[in-house]
Formats: sequence, C-alpha cells, structure tokens
Amino acid sequence: MTRRAASADTRETDDGSGAVRRLAPHARRFLARRSGVLVRLALWSLAETGQAFLVGQGVARAVDQGFLAGDTRRGLLWLTVALVAVLLGAPVIRGVFAELAGLTEPLRDGLVRHAVDRSLGPAAAGGPGGTDRAAVSRLTNQVEIARDSFAGLVLTLRSFVFTAAGALLGLLSLHPSLLVVVLPPLSLGLGLFLVTLRPMAAAQRRALAADEALGDHAARSRAALRDLTACGTGPAAARRGAELTEDAAAAARVLAGWAAVRTAALGVAGHLPVLALLLAVPWLRGRGVTAGALLGAFTYLVQSLLPALHTLMTALGAAGSRLLVVLDRIIGPERPEPRPERTRAAEPERAGGPGNVRAPAATRTEPALAAAPRPAPGAGGGAVTARATAAIPGPGDDAPDLGGRPADRARTAAVELRSVTLSYGVRAEPVLDSLDLCVAPGEHLAVLGPSGIGKSTLTRLVAGTLAPSGGEVRVDGREVTGRPPAELATMRVLVPQEAYVFSGTLSDNLTYLRPGASRADLDAAVDALGLGPLVERLGGLDAPVRPAELSHGERQLVALTRAWVSPAPLLLLDEATCHLDPAAEARAEEALARRPGTLLVVAHRLSSAVRADRVLVLDGTHAVCGTHDEVLDRSPLYRDLTGHWQGGPARRR
Repeated sequence: MTRRAASADTRETDDGSGAVRRLAPHARRFLARRSGVLVRLALWSLAETGQAFLVGQGVARAVDQGFLAGDTRRGLLWLTVALVAVLLGAPVIRGVFAELAGLTEPLRDGLVRHAVDRSLGPAAAGGPGGTDRAAVSRLTNQVEIARDSFAGLVLTLRSFVFTAAGALLGLLSLHPSLLVVVLPPLSLGLGLFLVTLRPMAAAQRRALAADEALGDHAARSRAALRDLTACGTGPAAARRGAELTEDAAAAARVLAGWAAVRTAALGVAGHLPVLALLLAVPWLRGRGVTAGALLGAFTYLVQSLLPALHTLMTALGAAGSRLLVVLDRIIGPERPEPRPERTRAAEPERAGGPGNVRAPAATRTEPALAAAPRPAPGAGGGAVTARATAAIPGPGDDAPDLGGRPADRARTAAVELRSVTLSYGVRAEPVLDSLDLCVAPGEHLAVLGPSGIGKSTLTRLVAGTLAPSGGEVRVDGREVTGRPPAELATMRVLVPQEAYVFSGTLSDNLTYLRPGASRADLDAAVDALGLGPLVERLGGLDAPVRPAELSHGERQLVALTRAWVSPAPLLLLDEATCHLDPAAEARAEEALARRPGTLLVVAHRLSSAVRADRVLVLDGTHAVCGTHDEVLDRSPLYRDLTGHWQGGPARRR
C-alpha cells in the first residue's frame, strides 16, 4: 500500500484493542446506570434457558419412557411438553424486546447528544475550522448503525449464553459422557473464531479505508473530468486510480483470507460436534447412554446449541466490529479531518465559450512586460520579459530612469514574479511560461486577455493559493508559496468574481478581515465605495444581511468594501466588478486605487485598463505591459479591443 495509506493504517486500522480500552469506561458507566433493565432482561432470558432444557428432555423422555417402553401415551405427553416449550418462546421474545428498548434508546440519545456537543463546541468557542463537517454522518448514519449493531449484539449474546446454559445442563442431566464428546470440538471451533476477531477487525478497517479512498478519488475525478482532459492530467489520475484499486483489491484479499478462516471456525463449531457424536455412539452405548439420551443430545445440538453459536459468530464478526469502529468514531478522541488529496488538474481558467483554447501566456522569443515604479503617463516603459530574452534588474542592479523619475530600487516590490512557469500537468502546455513581472508599491495594474488565457491563474499565483510549477512568486519581498493562510491574509486580499457574503450583520461582513475597524473607518469605506444606498435600505450597518436577498452587484459591493477596510497592502480583484454597472465599477476602482497599497485588477471592461497606471495584456503568444498608450502601440490585441470599445479602429499614437 502507499505510504499515505500505511500511515492511515497505523493510526486507524489497528486490531481494535485501543478502541476497546477507550470505550470500556463508557460502557461500564452506561450499563451500571441501567442495572434494573439488565436484571429484567436476565429474568426473561432464564425462561429461554428453561425452554432449551425442556425441548431436549422432552425428546429423550418420549423415546426412553414412552415409545421404547411401549407406552405411546407417555411418549406423546413428553413430546407435547417439548412442543409447549417451543411455543412459549414467543412471549419470551416479546418480553426480551420490550426490555431491550431500555438499553438501545438511551444509547442512541446519548450518542446524538455527544455528536451534537462535539460539533457545536468548537463553533461556540470560536475555534478554527468552524463546525465539524462529519457531524451530519455521526448524527444520522453512524448513530443508527451503532444502535442497530448494539441491539443485535445484546440479543445474540443473551441468546447464546442462556440457550447454551440450558442445552449444556440438559446434556449433563442426560449423561455426563455426552459433554465429553460434544465440548472439545465445540470449544475448538469457538476458540478458533475468537482468535480471528482482532485480525479480522484490522482487515475490515483496512478494506473500509481503501474502499473510501477509491470512492473519493473516483468522485473527484468524475467532477474534474473536463479539467483532466483539457490539462493532460488524465493519465496521472488514471495511474492513481489504478494504485487505489490495487490497494482495495489487496485489502479485500486479506479480508477474504480471514473470512475463510472464520468460515472454517464456524464449520468446526457447527458440524464437528454432530459428527463426533455420531462417531462416538458405540462408545456411548457401551457406557450406558440410552437411545433416548442420544436423540435428546442431537436435539440439543441441532435445535439449540449450534444455531445459537452460529448466530453469535455471525453477529460478533459483523455487528461487533462495526459497533466498535462506529462508537470509537463518535465518542473516542477527535481525529483531524482528513484532507482530500489534491488533484493536479485544479480548476483552470474559466472557459470563455466553445472553441476557447488555452495557450501559453508568455513565450521565450519576444519581450513582454515592463517593470517600473509608477511610470508617468507618456513615459517610456521597460519590459518584463521571459527569462530567456532578458532579465529584470535585481535589487542591487542599476535600473533605468523611466518617465523622468529615478527608479527607486531601494523599495521592495509589491509583487514580483521570477521566471514563473505554471502547467496543469506534466505534458500540458504551460499557462504561464518563464514569466518575470515586477509591480511597484502603490501601483495600479490592470490585466487583460481572452477568457481562459491565464488571468485568474495569475491572481491565484500572487495570492498564494496556487503553487507555480517553476520560479518564485513574491509579495512584499516574501515568497508566498507554502505560507499558512493566516499569514497570507495579512499580505493580500483576493476578491473573486463570486463575492462571498455571509449571514450576519452588515458590519460583521465589512469587518471580517479587520475585526477592530472603527465606525469611522466603516463610514469612510461605505462613502468611498458607494455602499450608502444599500446600507440605508438594509437599515444601517448593524442590520442583518441575508445573502440570498442581495443582488450579485450588491454582494460584489459588500466584498469590495470589505477589501477596502482590510489592512492588507495588496488587493487582487479577479473580475470582482463584473456585476456592477460602468459608473459603479469606475467609482469602486478609483476608490480602491486611492487606498494606500497596491491594486491588481483582472479587467472586465476596457475602461478598467484606461484607469490603471499600467496594463498587462496576455494574448496567448506573448505578453505586453506598459501604459495605455504604450500597449496600444505594441499589442495588436489591445488595439483591436480598444477599437471595438471606441466604436472604430484605434489609432497608434
């Protein structure tokens, strides 16, 4: 098995002894509080002992004292006794089930309470991660499994103990030699079965874990089928599926081996006593065992002892293991929630429509982008190039004077990409190829390009939610790859197209990224972003917000205002204004640009590019960066977009 599966086995798939030790104190307390129910259940079960005893005795007496003695009437009378004993089993079972509810229902209620407490406790305490996402399974499926398995175990254990006691007492009363013949094979089969319990439980857990891993992989692969095909990672996913299938098959083979041993144990305990009794008939007859006693012994074995033993083995093998696992999951120590295995075909760029083909955003053959601190309009822009053609000056290098202002290389770049390459698969065409980019502190950069070209990928790389295949991504001089989410949240804010608004007050939503924001800060943000009409309609900042009642544009305004309030120095807008009208979009972007810090916008409209200090155009063959006029002169795609926007061909200046 894989190392990940092996470590899971070490943690989860032991032989069950640890779970037994953890659950034993809970079980003792539970049963001690219900001693009255246990006493009443034992009294009903004693009647079952008498029933088992009378059935065998009735058959033996009917033969010896009735039919073989020539007294048919007495023989029929003893058979009637055996029949009445069988019929009396119905009210006995009814009484047993009535008392059983006194154990199973309190167990169910206690497990539900424990599951609810475990789920709501972290949420009420404000701990990380919110509520336990496995709580729904524990409250429904797992609790019912525990209840049903516990009821089955109580019934079978009780039935075996009291039925076996009645049958063994009957054999002893018929003739002690019968026990000498029956007990050894019976004990052998039962002992062999008990030996298989622990390894069988471990095999069942491994098989369950392997089956869950395979099912999870299949479900995720099915959901990402288009991405797997488009990004060329289908073969890797198929290989992973084959590995998981082999793991599941190996676990199933081990489980089948132990199941075979258990079947052998059942055969020894269920059939060998009858065979031994048949073979020992001459010896028993020589020791004075009567024909009626032999028939009574066969009746005890076939009608009482062996069926009870078979039921016990089946219940312990299935319900017992299942109950142990489920109870340990519900009331045992909390385990960290397993993180799903990441798929290489993580969500690529949104497709723009039929026929939209992804191409590399930068090539190694043509200069592409500029790295300059806020060039003045009309200034000559440098170029951020692919590493193969030119290099960006490092912090210690001399930088050109752009736009009449000396380049301030002493300041750390707000965003810096160093020869960044990203592919969604080993053989997939790179989305970004050896891309170098430097964004100065306080700069406003707009990113344009066709749908599916890599704009959202770029924002995710800068935000640290996507790791590059090669190169480095730095924000404020710090590499973002591998940093914890809490640290990334202090460095940047990413506002996606689908704005996140949660149920709560409007103030809670706006201060989510800065809990200590003052009312003056919120008023300034509301005024800057034009959120006033929504605040007034809802009834103030302390009014409750129901996300479903907000339009897409209103949700985006709330998210943009939250970003304005945030203390993070870098804002990343991934088409975060697409549901706003042009006037609201312009007001929002201008307000965010005036905010201290750096702004990177994936533009939804060309007007966003005109408002920016610089424009980065990704067109699938090369990338161009500069001011609006510079990019208009150097990028045919940008000229086409500008021409359509202005209603005619754009002129080079």
